[in-house]
Amino acid sequence: MTDCIFCKIINGEIPSTKVYENDYIIAINDLHPKAKVHVLIIPKIHVESLNELEDEKLMSELLKGVKAVCEKLDVKSYRLHVNTGKEEGQVVFHLHFHILSNTTGER
Repeated sequence: MTDCIFCKIINGEIPSTKVYENDYIIAINDLHPKAKVHVLIIPKIHVESLNELEDEKLMSELLKGVKAVCEKLDVKSYRLHVNTGKEEGQVVFHLHFHILSNTTGER
């Protein structure tokens, strides 16, 4: 998608602060954090929303990415947030998970 901001980030057209990356996903710091830790987990292929996600390998990689980011940032407790559909607050129509936490290194 030529106008998708996340596709542009993935393609290196827009700079971002990468936290984690593998063959399937990237994780970047949110530009407007809503918590001490606010990281976006984004699939490298364009999938509009969770409703369109059918690739089981990508489903797995998204969740493994959440775990990898939390381990890397020493986040033990967090919220995982996904907006699906305009009516529920989805603004960027490229699937992404928000990891939000105000605690790091704590149990």
